[in-house]
Amino acid sequence: MTEELYEMYTAILTEELIPAMGCTEPIALAYAAARAREVLGAEPDRILARCSGNMIKNVRCVQIPNSGGMTGIEAAVCLGAFGGDAARRMEVLESVTGPVRQQAADFIAAGHCTVEFLDSEIPLHFIVELSRGADTVAVEVRYAHTNIVSILKNGQSVFSGGDGQQGVQTDRSKLTIDAIKEYADTVPLEKIQRIFERQIRCNMDIAYEGMSGNYGVGIGRMLRTAYPDSTFTRMRAYAAAASEARMAGCDMPVIINSGSGNQGIASSVPVIVYARENFLPTEQLYRALAFSGLLTVHQKEYIGKLSAFCGAVSASCAAGAAITYLAGGDLEQIKATIDNTLANIPGIICDGAKASCAAKIAASLDAAMLAHNLAMAGKSYGAHNGILREDADETISCVGRIGKEGMRQTDREIIQLMLQ
Repeated sequence: MTEELYEMYTAILTEELIPAMGCTEPIALAYAAARAREVLGAEPDRILARCSGNMIKNVRCVQIPNSGGMTGIEAAVCLGAFGGDAARRMEVLESVTGPVRQQAADFIAAGHCTVEFLDSEIPLHFIVELSRGADTVAVEVRYAHTNIVSILKNGQSVFSGGDGQQGVQTDRSKLTIDAIKEYADTVPLEKIQRIFERQIRCNMDIAYEGMSGNYGVGIGRMLRTAYPDSTFTRMRAYAAAASEARMAGCDMPVIINSGSGNQGIASSVPVIVYARENFLPTEQLYRALAFSGLLTVHQKEYIGKLSAFCGAVSASCAAGAAITYLAGGDLEQIKATIDNTLANIPGIICDGAKASCAAKIAASLDAAMLAHNLAMAGKSYGAHNGILREDADETISCVGRIGKEGMRQTDREIIQLMLQ
């Protein structure tokens, strides 16, 4: 690899693996509202949130962290407007207090917050408008959760970020499986150690909380009870428990990937559990997490931040391939793990962020570990088996095309059903 690619891959990890409290879509709305409040310079007496279908889909069912159990777009923007700290970005609601929660609830009950559908071809697209008397501030976000493309005050531009089609700083098109493996094999540990120390700490902390706390249906404990005790069972249980706690409003931060906490969890927790259960050196774990993190980004670059394609599939596929990497599999076995996973579950739908995302992670990891075991035994599905191609990178691009373009109508139908 060239030095330029090393720096590029490290920058991608730094940009993607960031902390976030709770489901990232309501947090993005809260962030935009907090930013609008800063520009308005006063508490609003009216709020309007215009949201794309995918935003509505992903905010509808999840509890907002530090909210006392509140859900929905209105709650997200009101909490952000009255108590959010925009400087904290995806941890914007960390400092929300009881009086702020009551103020937000009263504001919503009085009918001062309105939500409208934003008819946009951009899945992640919303505009939050805060008004006080004759003054109005509108913050528009596109493509990525904190990618503000414009701020208008009383119709006049006070900030413009261009069209924001990427919403990121570093080019993702240079990612390939071969180069990702070379990077993971050879990157100096001091470049990535702090990134993955934080990821391990945050994502395992919420996994332990999910296993011991009272969240959702208690899927982590159920997996431990219903299946024979094994490393595989614990991998699935801890990953699912972390997701369930997050969806149920746990206020512990998660290190996300590609804008998603569930993808951050699914691409890291199983790898961490596997490495610990097999007493592997920390250096190997860091390198495997770098591989899994970049492979998740590689897949999501084709699909986009939000779609009808469940991101747990991409992240679990990456985790399975990283486990093949940890188990000493060669490049061909790693690629076989990817192909075997995507031959099996390339079509789990995303019907919004919610508690059952944890079950989808467990199911996707089941497929990923089957794919890993087949690959380690020298078995794989060949090219042109369904959508599989000669090279795993091409397979990833085909799945991305299905998720981004082919499932557009599926996405519309899902959103229509949920709004009914």
